[in-house]
Amino acid sequence: MKKSKYLFVGITFLLSFGCALFVAMQVFPNNPFSKTHSKVENTLENKIQDGDLIFQTSESSQCEAVRIATNSKFSHCGLIYNINGNWFVFEAVQPVKLTRLEDWIQHGKEHKYLVKRLKNADKVLTPATLQKMKDYSQVFMGKDYDAYFEWSDTRIYCSELIWKIYKNGAGIELSKLKQLKDFNLTDPRAQKLVKERYGNDIPLEEKVVAPSDLVDSDLLKTVIDTY
Repeated sequence: MKKSKYLFVGITFLLSFGCALFVAMQVFPNNPFSKTHSKVENTLENKIQDGDLIFQTSESSQCEAVRIATNSKFSHCGLIYNINGNWFVFEAVQPVKLTRLEDWIQHGKEHKYLVKRLKNADKVLTPATLQKMKDYSQVFMGKDYDAYFEWSDTRIYCSELIWKIYKNGAGIELSKLKQLKDFNLTDPRAQKLVKERYGNDIPLEEKVVAPSDLVDSDLLKTVIDTY
């Protein structure tokens, strides 16, 4: 009799626990007590690699002029680095700095982004090469943003930063350099920016690399595209 009583209590407990667990899984599909990330975070972290390039659409007036001049929706970019198990974007803003990946994504228009990778990254971006790239990156840490798009290391802008790190850290030229005159400077918004920056002395021969040049590089492949 006593055994039957304990058996009944045991079965009742298991049924109650099972029902509670089922309800909890319906209300909280991602177990709030587990260490797993959300589906989006997990997907992102599983897909990205050290040294990937990431692009977004910024909404400042300067970035709008860049999009117009380059005929591209992309106006800002950075390098994805894994540092001590955490994901960052090394970017040229004011000043050049590391930004947590999730924060960087939030800064873009509608939080959309594009991730690109070397087609032969598994062979080329060895741990030694990646470390060389990171070591070279320190040359630019804390430097001022270059609003004049000059091809010098005194100040630096986003796509220039990536191009030079790959060139000097990995020995790879991601794209051919262009000149300022190669871009669309006829639009009034682009002309306004150029006038503000240079007055009547526009350095049309200045070497330039734009985010769009990197996006279109034949050396890269698309890893993630949320546009």
